[in-house]
Amino acid sequence: MSIPAVRSDDHRRRWDLREYERKASDRIETLRSIKKKSTTTDDSDDDDEEQKKSDEKKIARTLLQAREFKVDLESRLGKSVIVTKATAPSDAGGYYCNVCDCIVKDSINFLDHINGKKHQRNMGMSMRVERSNVDQVRKRIELNKAKQNEVEKEYNFEERMKELKEEEEKMKAQRRDKRKENKKRKLDEYQSTNDNEDIVKDEMAAIMGFSGFGGSKK
Repeated sequence: MSIPAVRSDDHRRRWDLREYERKASDRIETLRSIKKKSTTTDDSDDDDEEQKKSDEKKIARTLLQAREFKVDLESRLGKSVIVTKATAPSDAGGYYCNVCDCIVKDSINFLDHINGKKHQRNMGMSMRVERSNVDQVRKRIELNKAKQNEVEKEYNFEERMKELKEEEEKMKAQRRDKRKENKKRKLDEYQSTNDNEDIVKDEMAAIMGFSGFGGSKK
């Protein structure tokens, strides 16, 4: 808003300072009210997040436990499945998780899913592992030693030497049989070659009218 010029020859523009001061004060008040509203909304959001955290803390979750079954990843490999709108999610393509009600397309992502935080939370477990004490560690070591002793076969020196001798005799017998087979095969090939040569000679002699090749004894 401008004030009319006082002088007729003065063309400079005059401004109403009071009007612009009032506009500036109104603008400041508007910005303060907006800032106050945003602060209240942030406080409410923080309160909601704290409420969610407190609710999660109230839910009692068990510690992370080892899986007691083998994950089936190979039973449906190489099979063709017709998927329609009426097909159940568990029968569709991919790997179905009945806990989270979702489908994963490949085995690597499926393993990542079932070992992930979301899946474990849906199963009622947290990602914390039970801390073992000294007695539990000792029991586990003893159990592993017992399993190892059951799997390993105990040999004494005499039994081991006997087994080595039997294995050596078997290998000698196999080599002997192989040499016999080679000799027999070569002999059969040689005999068949000689028989063929004799047959050819007799046929040639018959064609030429001779009784046979070679000189006659006097």
